[in-house]
Amino acid sequence: MLFSDVAGQHGVKEKLRGLVENNRLSHALLFLGKEGGGALQLALAFSQYIVCEKNATTNPITKSLFGEEILPQASLVNDACGICPSCKKASMLMHPDIHFSFPTVTKAGLEKPVCNDFIVEWRSFIAQTPFGNAYDWLQCLGADNKQGNITAHECEAIIKKLNLKSFESGYKILIQWLPEYLGNSGNKLLKLVEEPPEKTLFIFVAEDESKILPTILSRTQLIKINPLQSVDIQQWLISTQAVPKEKAITLAPLAQGNLREAFQLLHHGDEDWQSMLREWLNAILKNGPASQVKWVEETSKLGREKQKQFLMYFIHLLSSSVHIANTGKTPPITEEEADFATRLLKLIATDQIEALVDELNKSIYYIERNANAKILFMALSIKIYHIIKDKSVILTY
Repeated sequence: MLFSDVAGQHGVKEKLRGLVENNRLSHALLFLGKEGGGALQLALAFSQYIVCEKNATTNPITKSLFGEEILPQASLVNDACGICPSCKKASMLMHPDIHFSFPTVTKAGLEKPVCNDFIVEWRSFIAQTPFGNAYDWLQCLGADNKQGNITAHECEAIIKKLNLKSFESGYKILIQWLPEYLGNSGNKLLKLVEEPPEKTLFIFVAEDESKILPTILSRTQLIKINPLQSVDIQQWLISTQAVPKEKAITLAPLAQGNLREAFQLLHHGDEDWQSMLREWLNAILKNGPASQVKWVEETSKLGREKQKQFLMYFIHLLSSSVHIANTGKTPPITEEEADFATRLLKLIATDQIEALVDELNKSIYYIERNANAKILFMALSIKIYHIIKDKSVILTY
């Protein structure tokens, strides 16, 4: 993967290139960013940048099979070349000096799993679900309700790999995705992380700093990955997914800086969220408990992703309402959404919107953790009623 393949994050890319070119590269980096911000993609692109054979900064003079010297070109300012043998291997996740570590599960006949046992699934996962989260990965492994772990056996395998000499590149690189799953077994890696062999690089890719072993955390250099800007998601949708500009403008804000959500919205977002939301609010404020129960029954049959997308759409419209109230201007949304957002302002005061958004975000969190959908949406309906019960404007056309 090239830096140019990664959406946005221009400041992070520049920082990473500067670390290499100015010889300030630490032996252990922590790429820390929320789901869908592109942290893993940046790690893949950075590792390819380092092993690229045309990058004189990281690759010394080598010799061919016949003894002549192969001189790398001058240090690449912006990106890996993408065409040398090392780049081609790295792009297929097959470079012998780039190793991967990630959560795994036990299976029949595989009681002491290590990541090499799942490398084929990993390559397929990255190719087909490039912005997938831990849940997506564990489902890809057929984990069902099993919890993923980076085991002590995996830590021992890492130690053996990184104590070997590099095969082709000047560097040996380990990309560990979600070190939050290490547990106490991660202490086995402390000595290696603190005093690694020469030209060994650890890249930890994490989402939640509080769940990383403090002993690992203290030995890394932090690379902060912020959520993407809507304009970056919009450009990614247009350039890589061939989405028409009008649709990209609508989808990008809904993703809230998360490319995984943008991908899900693109491929699973054909529902009429606006009609569904109107029906829900009318059931809460006008039609009574029977309508609420019916709506909850139907909504509970949707998959988790669609339930999340619906709540995110509600948050999107509430945010648009606040923007209109504060600026008097309409954000980049469709005319129908602008009309709906304006109607919401007649229904909900701006101070109530904050309380609603908080409840909606909590519900998204619980959905991600397999909460019972019927109980969740019924409880949420009651909370919404109590937040806005003093007003009764009905959203009908």
